[in-house]
Amino acid sequence: MTPSAAAETAKPAWTFLTNHGHVLVCIAQDPGIRARDIADRVGITERATQSIIADLIGAGYITRARVGRRNHYTINPHLPVRHPVEQPHSIGDLLAAVAGYTGHESSDRQAG
Repeated sequence: MTPSAAAETAKPAWTFLTNHGHVLVCIAQDPGIRARDIADRVGITERATQSIIADLIGAGYITRARVGRRNHYTINPHLPVRHPVEQPHSIGDLLAAVAGYTGHESSDRQAG
């Protein structure tokens, strides 16, 4: 790998979204995604991912349903973003801006 390619794939020192936001984006892009795959994409441990998913479920931002041997997540897009600076925007507004989320799952997203 060339030095410029390594720099492009290196994790930045900071980002605009928290790990909770990153996990939510991953779920918005693929509602059937595994925690292991979220952890890989976000760059955190699987245990941290599971803790974040539990936080999001506990706060009502997502629900989890078992489909066969996998989990399937549904986002509640109407809940407000948690920090007062971002309110009155909803999670759906945030996900639409950063992940192209429409609230409607397409067949290619479900197939994962």
